[in-house]
Amino acid sequence: MIQTLDALFNGETLVPEVPLNLKSGTRVRIIVESLSPDNKPTQKSFLQTAKSLKLQGQPDWSENLDQYLYGENISENA
Repeated sequence: MIQTLDALFNGETLVPEVPLNLKSGTRVRIIVESLSPDNKPTQKSFLQTAKSLKLQGQPDWSENLDQYLYGENISENA
């Protein structure tokens, strides 16, 4: 079985960025390829992700969410 993963070298050991699907004690062969800083995946904040979606909508979405999602008229239910 071949798995490709990214890991961080902490000065003594390689620490995988994700859990490995291996039983404890399994022998593996490791081929090391340094990644340039440009290839390092960057985490985006929720706000950055939301902005990147470029959603279009009414300015009062948060105030009238049920109406936009379910077509409910808030004044009729009150």
